[in-house]
Amino acid sequence: MTGIQTERKGARMSETIDLFTIPETDKARLNILFLAKHAAAGGALHGEDGNHAVYHHEVLTTLREIGLNVTPQSDFSALYDKTDFDFVFTLLNRAGFPMSEMLGPLLAQRIGLPALGASPILRGLSDDKHLMKTVAVARGVPVAPWLVARRGCLYIPYPDFAFERLVVKPNASSASWGVTMPTDWDQALRDIAKLHAEGHDVIVERYEGAYDVVVPVLGGDDPILLSTMRFEMPGDEGNFRSYEEKRGLSEGPKERLVAMRNPVMTRKIREFTRAMLPELWPFDYGRFEFRYTPTTGEVLFMEVNLSCNLWSKKTVSGAAQLAGLTHQQLLEHIAAYSMDRQGVIRAERTPFAPTVMPEEVGGETIEV
Repeated sequence: MTGIQTERKGARMSETIDLFTIPETDKARLNILFLAKHAAAGGALHGEDGNHAVYHHEVLTTLREIGLNVTPQSDFSALYDKTDFDFVFTLLNRAGFPMSEMLGPLLAQRIGLPALGASPILRGLSDDKHLMKTVAVARGVPVAPWLVARRGCLYIPYPDFAFERLVVKPNASSASWGVTMPTDWDQALRDIAKLHAEGHDVIVERYEGAYDVVVPVLGGDDPILLSTMRFEMPGDEGNFRSYEEKRGLSEGPKERLVAMRNPVMTRKIREFTRAMLPELWPFDYGRFEFRYTPTTGEVLFMEVNLSCNLWSKKTVSGAAQLAGLTHQQLLEHIAAYSMDRQGVIRAERTPFAPTVMPEEVGGETIEV
């Protein structure tokens, strides 16, 4: 698979991609385990997890629409012993305890069951924000100054960088859960202590204003970089989207999913993404996240998520939509590539001509 050819050596994106699909004979024989916290909940909004429950139901429904025989399971018990499943499509990466990101892939590896996503050790690396910032620095990608405060450490030093505002958050979390933004070190220490008491390692970084932007990446014989995306709300520059906003649990201004079309900025972010890819490859899908300040052009790496949200209303699906892919095509490509690289099937490759990528034209944003 050539993937969407992403400006290698300055070249323009190619006209086609190889879209992975699952042969009909394999669809008829495969027995797929779908592992997600709300796998069998029916799709209603959840009181704590919000639209994550809707997302899990949508993925289950879409996998069945593809023609796969899928069995939903909401906990890890299906992976404790040898099974008759051929593949596990696992989204159970926030299982109610710290560092649960690796458990599903580890249990699957223990019983020899091919699983969606990267290998367990790469899942752990990508989920550790401190380690990924270290990777970024080693690869020449700029980051905001930070420090890590592991649970059980006896001394947390005062930051060796100047700051007006800090971001304190779990070192391995998602959707802005547990984030605080203190303006003084004493409050930061109290916030750190609270997260430690709840069982989390903590990362502290200097707050950088402006926008969160992401580059979704899909698996293939070469990585496929989709459009640079972000959510925006009226007057949102310099703010952050809370857990409640991301999970649809709070009222507020309606956010828009947009693709960035600033060629200079997108080129820089995509170069930074490619610089880090060798540390994590291969994986089936992921999202590289940055902070971007339009007034200065500064781009700083934040984190990467190799089990990011695949809901049709989120960034990966939005970027795929801009390329002309349906949600069903996106999920089938991800599953087919994963099973192909792990020897479960020999996927069919179909040339597909994507819609012109927004990076290739002028302007600032385009709404999905």
